[in-house]
Amino acid sequence: MASSMDLQWYYQFDGWKYTILTLFGLAYLLYIIRILDLAQRLGYQRRWVFIKLPIRILYFSSLMIALMGPSFGYGKKYIEAIGKDIFIAIDLSKSMDTQDVPPSRIEKLKFELQNLIKILFADRIGLIIFAEDAYMHCPLTYDKAALDLFLQNIHTGLVSHQGTDFYPPLKMAIDRLKDTQNSLTQVKSRILILASDGEDFGEEAQSILEEYQNNGVRVFTLGIGTAQGGNIPHAYQGYILDEKGKPVVSRLNYKNLESLSEQTGGQFFEISKVKNDMSQLIKTIQEIKGERRDIRTLDVSYNKYEYFLWIALALIFLDFVVIVKVLKL
Repeated sequence: MASSMDLQWYYQFDGWKYTILTLFGLAYLLYIIRILDLAQRLGYQRRWVFIKLPIRILYFSSLMIALMGPSFGYGKKYIEAIGKDIFIAIDLSKSMDTQDVPPSRIEKLKFELQNLIKILFADRIGLIIFAEDAYMHCPLTYDKAALDLFLQNIHTGLVSHQGTDFYPPLKMAIDRLKDTQNSLTQVKSRILILASDGEDFGEEAQSILEEYQNNGVRVFTLGIGTAQGGNIPHAYQGYILDEKGKPVVSRLNYKNLESLSEQTGGQFFEISKVKNDMSQLIKTIQEIKGERRDIRTLDVSYNKYEYFLWIALALIFLDFVVIVKVLKL
């Protein structure tokens, strides 16, 4: 364990500091040569020329030490970990492959969510994927590199049972978010972002919303698609067909998503060809006050550069006021 008086440096003695030291030495050498010549002409003893040399070396050295940030002495520093718990539920039904939002709904969504994860660096984020059922793709974590990796690997083929049902992801998210609650938790800091084209074929989603209201968890819905819609690509070729043999058209159903967000105190946002509310979603989440999750104690050393700076200033002042005979050296 380090001693309380161990000296450490915030900056290393690198190349530019050697350059400054060399320039100072050369400049002062030229100064001494000039003063010696002047003293000889005026008939003064040369030894008086060197009376201020120790003072100037000391204050220059003190300035250099101050620039390097000397740290000694240890103390305690308390750091609060503040953030929010955010689950992102991503619809992986086949309709998310529709290309009315290029290159496709799911690829556009992944791109936008990658930016969201980078910006919300202080929050714990988890990923839920769903279609007819829901699966935990990544639990709540601060590890943004892991989140990015999990997000890149998402595609509609990850879920076997197709169709879309909002109840499973809503149920899974509220259960996990309730598990994160503790004595320090503020209810406003737990959030679900549900990203989908809004085509909900389940019948139980409304039954879970009361649980969200009672626990203060808000649902922000992110609708991706267009009102005109588009055909759903088949896994092999062509498009998915209905019973009549015609291509199925998938359209953004924003009413289902708006209803979910309104009933939980959240808000609906949209991504389409002509509209992208992702920045507004990020801003809205950032404005929500985070909770204090933990208080950590760190051993830190204190930068004492100001001591050496004051010494240097005092010596510079002394150099200014002390006069050797008629020459200000």
